[in-house]
Amino acid sequence: MASDKRSIVRDAWSIARTYWTSEEKWSAWGLLLAVVAINLGTVCTSVGINAWNRGFYNALQAFDVEQIFGQLGIFFILGSLGITLSVYGVYLQQMLQLRWRRWLTRRYVNAWLSNRAYYQLQLTNGVDNPDQRIAEDVNQFTNYVLTLSLGLLTSLVALGSFLVILWGLSGPAEIPLGKLGAVHIPGYLVWVALLYASAGTWLTVKVGRSLVPLNLTGQRLEGDFRFGLARLRENAESVASYGGEPVELSIFQERLQNICRNFRMIMERQMRLNWLTQSYAQVAVVFPLLVILPRYFAKQIGWGGLMQVASAFSYVYNSLSFVINRYPDIAAWQAATDRLTRFQEQLVELQALVSAPRQIVIRRSGRTVSVDNLDLDLPDGTPLLRGISFAPVRGEAVLIAGPSGTGKSTLLRAIAGVWPFGCGDISVGEESSLFVPQRPYLPLGTLANALLYPHLDINRFPANRLRSVLKEVGLDGLVEELNVVENWSQRLSLGEQQRLGFARALLAAPELLFLDEATSGLGEVWEARLYGLLRSWSWQPTVISVGHRSTLLRFHDQVFDLTRFIPFREQVVMSLPTQLTEPAAITGAL
Repeated sequence: MASDKRSIVRDAWSIARTYWTSEEKWSAWGLLLAVVAINLGTVCTSVGINAWNRGFYNALQAFDVEQIFGQLGIFFILGSLGITLSVYGVYLQQMLQLRWRRWLTRRYVNAWLSNRAYYQLQLTNGVDNPDQRIAEDVNQFTNYVLTLSLGLLTSLVALGSFLVILWGLSGPAEIPLGKLGAVHIPGYLVWVALLYASAGTWLTVKVGRSLVPLNLTGQRLEGDFRFGLARLRENAESVASYGGEPVELSIFQERLQNICRNFRMIMERQMRLNWLTQSYAQVAVVFPLLVILPRYFAKQIGWGGLMQVASAFSYVYNSLSFVINRYPDIAAWQAATDRLTRFQEQLVELQALVSAPRQIVIRRSGRTVSVDNLDLDLPDGTPLLRGISFAPVRGEAVLIAGPSGTGKSTLLRAIAGVWPFGCGDISVGEESSLFVPQRPYLPLGTLANALLYPHLDINRFPANRLRSVLKEVGLDGLVEELNVVENWSQRLSLGEQQRLGFARALLAAPELLFLDEATSGLGEVWEARLYGLLRSWSWQPTVISVGHRSTLLRFHDQVFDLTRFIPFREQVVMSLPTQLTEPAAITGAL
């Protein structure tokens, strides 16, 4: 268990140190020192109130009215100071947590988006629910690190302060040992408090240890459940068309059942822990009085001294019981730390993979694209295509053809630099390029934002130009909705989304254009019109398309057949449709 604790502390420091050595380090350390100073001031106030107990209760015992009112005035001052320190302490701590969470979230988001790590994680199934780790685990981590570390510091300072007070008040104890005489124990209340808290801490750790893996599992299950709900919302039309509600309901019920089963296990462990901690706390109310009563009955201390001892003992055992009182938070912090550590390790591995010499070497050179002896694999290492070489002529259109599953879209992804599995050389022109997938991504926001994606400057084209392009691709009904905020991926059909993808291409005017099944949701008439716009436009891009329709042949200068690059071709029965093998323009290597 000790090694696990050292490991979790090391992991937590690995995550935390980036902020405390960042460009915000001075403001962060300044806020932290202010919070620490306030917490220490709170401890000093508690020491003052503890000393006040003696004077106030002695005055009550002596029926000294003047002294009683004087002590009430002192309490008002101490209480007001304690309230002020407590309020500002919480405020500044929350301010520090907010700044830390903001910085750490930005760091993880940047790392997640950098070098398309979000896509690589999806291909390799590296970690589950990275969105949850960024949105929730970062928040929990910063919150628990601050509350637990500051709470531990406050407990240690309070422990040192009140141990001195308790040592002075408790006096010695004589434990008779029969014929052996007696053992003289100075400051016996201190040793009693230490033994009492140590026993409680050991039992708490033993009983509550299983909460850590259960919390870790619970966070994963919650993330899976939320992902399933969001996925249904994003694919509402498809599910409704299939009438797939019973299947979706079954999936949700299964995931919810897993959450409930795991939570019941947490409840059982938590109940055992609560039995222990609540019993421990209740006994602690009378325990210090029981051990100090002999001195009170012997008239060695007065009523005020008795109350001061009880108060000091309470502070000591509370400080020593930090692990007992905060164990559920410690378990949640360990789970959040573990999830962030795994996420960070995956990001570092992906970064190392990108930084290392790539097996697929992509060069920015020339004025078009060329592929030389390229091998493509699946993520598990299974060979997909072998020895691909082609170099289309600048300004021409090439159709990549082959049966489904051949690897046509994968070849486009490799050229675009998002498919790392394989080896070979790819040269991509230094001029602009654009990738249009089968279902174009439409960001949240206005129609103008979706039309100009991925560009941030929505003013780069006048509104009239945007309306004109929408009309050219057959989206006349949307020309007056450029500034309307919608979830356009749900509102627009696949065919409308594909027309929007072509509108982007017409606006961006790239020199190199990749079309991956970009007209699969359109009829032949609109397919012909959109390809005609590309081929007749003044900028004459180099077009590389993937598609299955024979109607695409007349819009391309050459057809590149991938069938002959399939490994173990003699063992695979695959053939292109007759319509795609007739044109004389078909070649193996262009």
